[in-house]
Amino acid sequence: MKIALINENSQAAKNGDIHDALTSVVEPLGHEVHNYGMYTVDDAAQVTYPMVGLLTGILLNSGAADFVVTGCGTGTGSMLAANAMPGVFCGLVIDPTDAFLFAQINDGNAIAMPYAKGFGWAAELNLQDCYRKLFEGESGIGYPKERAEIMAKNRGVLAELKSKTCHDMLTVLKTVDQDLLKAAIAGEKFADHFYAHSKDQSISDYLRAL
Repeated sequence: MKIALINENSQAAKNGDIHDALTSVVEPLGHEVHNYGMYTVDDAAQVTYPMVGLLTGILLNSGAADFVVTGCGTGTGSMLAANAMPGVFCGLVIDPTDAFLFAQINDGNAIAMPYAKGFGWAAELNLQDCYRKLFEGESGIGYPKERAEIMAKNRGVLAELKSKTCHDMLTVLKTVDQDLLKAAIAGEKFADHFYAHSKDQSISDYLRAL
């Protein structure tokens, strides 16, 4: 699995800690982590939480990433922005129980975490425990098990609803504020990570043309 890490500007200083916690858990499981930044508060490319949504939509819809780990001060802004995109199902994860239930019940493809609110002593241990609950086992099995069938049905209903209420990602890219889009993909390592792994030529071509 290709896991993308995205930090917005208010929590950029924590990127290294988050990256270390994530890789320590998922790399031994055979997953790859692609760190899209921000890397420091002084990065030339400043990513806001609406830009996190655009980036999440681009990465998941192009196949450049299979899962996105992101967040902001409370996690809520990044979650809302991500869920505004087609094909993105992002949960708010604060603790390992949230992570487990999101993986088993919702089986989404992105999470947003609070990196300011409640982020204190031993916060890295909470991050590691959350990532274990997300990525160690098979997702979508259901909890409790006797409700697995209805949970899977509801995921399908939600996916169908979203397909009707959202444009496709290429249409989104062509119609959003182009300056906002350019800023969202201006990260130092975006091109290196994205174009090597994107599976959607039309999205890649459009972003290259910018």
